[in-house]
Amino acid sequence: MTARPIAATIASLMPRAKAELTELVAFQSVADPAQFPRSECEAAADWVADALRAEGFQDVALLDTPDGTQSVYGFLPGPAGAPTVLLYAHYDVQPPLDESAWLSPPFELTEREGRWYGRGAADCKGGFIMHLLALRALKADGGVPVSVKVIAEGSEEQGTGGLERYAEAHPELLAADTIVIGDTGNFRVGLPTVTATLRGMTMLRVTLDTLEGNLHSGQFGGAAPDALAAMIQLLASLRAEDGSTTVDGLTANTEWDGLQYPEAEFRSDAKVLDGVELIGTGTVADRIWARPAVTVIGIDCPPVVGATPSLQASARAQISLRVPPGRDAAEATELLTAHLVAHAPWGARVSVEQVGQGQPFRADTTSPAYTSMARAMEAAYPGETMQTSGMGGSIPLCNTLAALYPEAEILLIGLSEPEAQIHAVNESVSPEELERLSVTEALFLRHYAESKRA
Repeated sequence: MTARPIAATIASLMPRAKAELTELVAFQSVADPAQFPRSECEAAADWVADALRAEGFQDVALLDTPDGTQSVYGFLPGPAGAPTVLLYAHYDVQPPLDESAWLSPPFELTEREGRWYGRGAADCKGGFIMHLLALRALKADGGVPVSVKVIAEGSEEQGTGGLERYAEAHPELLAADTIVIGDTGNFRVGLPTVTATLRGMTMLRVTLDTLEGNLHSGQFGGAAPDALAAMIQLLASLRAEDGSTTVDGLTANTEWDGLQYPEAEFRSDAKVLDGVELIGTGTVADRIWARPAVTVIGIDCPPVVGATPSLQASARAQISLRVPPGRDAAEATELLTAHLVAHAPWGARVSVEQVGQGQPFRADTTSPAYTSMARAMEAAYPGETMQTSGMGGSIPLCNTLAALYPEAEILLIGLSEPEAQIHAVNESVSPEELERLSVTEALFLRHYAESKRA
């Protein structure tokens, strides 16, 4: 069996894929009503549901999840006795950040220098389009050989756990023999890669209070405790001088023993400025796949424009901690909370609120489904063999699915290779990667069905 009919069909479908991704990217589906109207997420969910219905999916439903968002579900029955494969993507996206820094509008898919730019183009609206392309190609070449469930999450980027809790309350809904999470990416463009590990995540908001109200910095500065200065000192306690994460009690010296990430490639992918050092110790792979990493992702403080000579009575920051495989995210949350309380200077009053959490994940890459994926990737990427890497990001649903369906095989692929710059300005997707990974997924479903019949 060759990949040619599948590849030819998907190549012919790419103009339609671009048009559909243009429509989907246009929804400003940030799952935070404080930033964008809830109606944008609802419209995106409706679009996904309509797309599934158009492909013949049954039982298509908008699932109202406990965090107030909607996930979209559909079922496509396969031949009698065929295995069931769950395909995952999410339609919610990160906020665009500084829209003035985008070279084209973030919610208008724009082609430039061979890539398609737009928020969610790779993470993960493109992943949903990848699933559609694979299924369409199979239907055009003899039919889909497995039963397919699709779940498109509506709040993955917020880490609020709506779909995880819904799945736990309805465990039969997403049950499958194999699960393909379409939300990671190749190690680099053109190198087919499955992701073997994911770091977990915990998100905390910390508030420091030192004064009953703001004070004149000339009259009281030098003796009165400034909450913003206290916050700066507290946040600095989370890193060593070399930039390594230093949360009391949290081990930070684990080593990665798989595919390595050359430092020069990482500097280029991360767009590190000349003369600026990388932080931490160990290999790059150690630092981004096997060790904890703390990031201050937001801080409330007076803007420079309009600032007054005042001591701040209160300060607030939001902190993300990536949790490596082998550590429990709930335990990491406790350690981070205890660290923040213990290191607050000058007796500042501390309040810590948890706003998100997800467990780390480690896949069993020896499972039979990985053999089928390796065959598919080698056919879709001639001359290359499947690589296995880690990913520093989090997909909280993975551990929920692993716990609910311990016999299911879970594979992670996707479009978020380094050039995609997900979560940053000017996010983009490589149409060639979209095409090749759609071929990969179609061939995987066929090979997997064959292996189950053997």
